[in-house]
Amino acid sequence: MNNNNFKNLKRYGQNFLIDKNILKNIIDYADITKDDDVVLEIGPGRGVLTRELLNHGVRCLHAVEIDERLRPELESLAHEDARLKLHWCDAVKFNYELLTPFPNKVIANIPYNITTPLIWNLLKFADRGLNKFIFMVQKEAADRIIAKADCKERYPLGAAIEAMGSAKILKAVSPECFNPVPKVKSALIEIKLEKNFELMRDNLFSDLLHKAFAHRRKTLLNNLKGFVDEPEEIIEAAGLDLNLRAEDLDAEAWLKIYSLIKNKLEMMVENE
Repeated sequence: MNNNNFKNLKRYGQNFLIDKNILKNIIDYADITKDDDVVLEIGPGRGVLTRELLNHGVRCLHAVEIDERLRPELESLAHEDARLKLHWCDAVKFNYELLTPFPNKVIANIPYNITTPLIWNLLKFADRGLNKFIFMVQKEAADRIIAKADCKERYPLGAAIEAMGSAKILKAVSPECFNPVPKVKSALIEIKLEKNFELMRDNLFSDLLHKAFAHRRKTLLNNLKGFVDEPEEIIEAAGLDLNLRAEDLDAEAWLKIYSLIKNKLEMMVENE
């Protein structure tokens, strides 16, 4: 693929990993269990990481790719190895429910323009065993994902992940490790989901977080007005100060608020 084609791929947010040391790091962190792990790869590109995953003995490898210009290389690889199953689709819109066998790990160099919506979507499948994520993301996005309570970088996705498990930065990655060279720094992150596996199946929790963070300079109380009746009662029942902002809350506090709102809504339905 020539340099002009590489430039054209920027419309898909494609930056291909070319550093073999980083590639090895990804494989090591993935901790592939030979003949056991079913892996989902988002944006396989030219199949560099794909080949390594197959070489390390995955039981099955699902690869979701949007760019049809990469079809010849990837289909040639799939023809060589029946464990590779290609899915030509937008990764944000793809129906992951249909994957068979269903993956237990996601390993991907995510196009940076879809990082947040893609991870939100994938969290919904924790209850089906999709519990480990190794992602290459923009360093700024990584900082937000791992940000704890009382931090200005705290945002809804990070709070959701904390409520379900943990996230950490594994390694900083320089722009020179990619072609085309991105204008931003990257980071390799790990997300492990260990509890509350069905949490993201309920839109109420994600809606709560997005509403609470909608206006960051406002208090949680003001942001929740219109989302739930008498939000001050909910906040006080959760044992929280009415002057707190969304970024101040840890996962335990969010789960308390979510539970209280859910119970309140269920009681309203029962009384109708």
